[in-house]
Amino acid sequence: MSIRHQKRADLVAEEIKRLITEKNLCPGDKLPRENELQTTFGVSKSTIREALKSLEVQGLIKVTTGPTGGGTIVEVPLARTFQLMQNYLFFKDVSIDDIYAVRQLLEPELAAGAVAHLTEADFEALNHSIACCDPAAGHGNLLAERQEDVNFHDILGAANPNPFLRFCCAQINEMIRQLIVFENKTTAAEHKRFGDANVKIHTAIAEAARARDVPKVRELMAAHMVEATRYVKRMQGRVQGRLVLDSDVSQRVPPKR
Repeated sequence: MSIRHQKRADLVAEEIKRLITEKNLCPGDKLPRENELQTTFGVSKSTIREALKSLEVQGLIKVTTGPTGGGTIVEVPLARTFQLMQNYLFFKDVSIDDIYAVRQLLEPELAAGAVAHLTEADFEALNHSIACCDPAAGHGNLLAERQEDVNFHDILGAANPNPFLRFCCAQINEMIRQLIVFENKTTAAEHKRFGDANVKIHTAIAEAARARDVPKVRELMAAHMVEATRYVKRMQGRVQGRLVLDSDVSQRVPPKR
């Protein structure tokens, strides 16, 4: 396994990834100590540390110092993958239409697939989300209400057993939460109309889900996506093209089951 002729840290990092796969290491498991990795790959301590740092930046491990320190396997945070995706899209011309065209395809299936797996705690969370984004409740924070609209979808998504579908929809929802902004001239009345429409359709979706009516949930979510697209465009929503900072991605932890 020696790579004496190519001691670049990125090659060592790839070999450590291979080691993780071969040993079937999981989050919480520790990598071999630095001196063991040095011996295994036949490279210097500085190269090993650079490779470990690279893996830490990628979100695959966490490196600690001290007598019991070293690399520990961690689950890649969703926020980090969103940051990388947005950095990629920074130089692309992504529009509201682009985002919602994909959302209209995926969200109905995400919701339909979640129905059989929703627990009583999930239904309580859905109802709480509906209450939080209800303009009639008089919360007064229009931006928070719009973001809570998206949280409703995250709760459904967390119950869907398809990890790839869940991941794709979570990325789209995070884009909507962080990157879609509305023109200042959008009135409070327009926000209220959007909020009222969301409360109505979210309530219907939650009721259909509680009845375990999968076709109805799919149908309602498809209609909701069309309606939401119309409202966002009417309110002159736009994608705020900016690089996402580390301080941005650390603000929110997505729901877990």
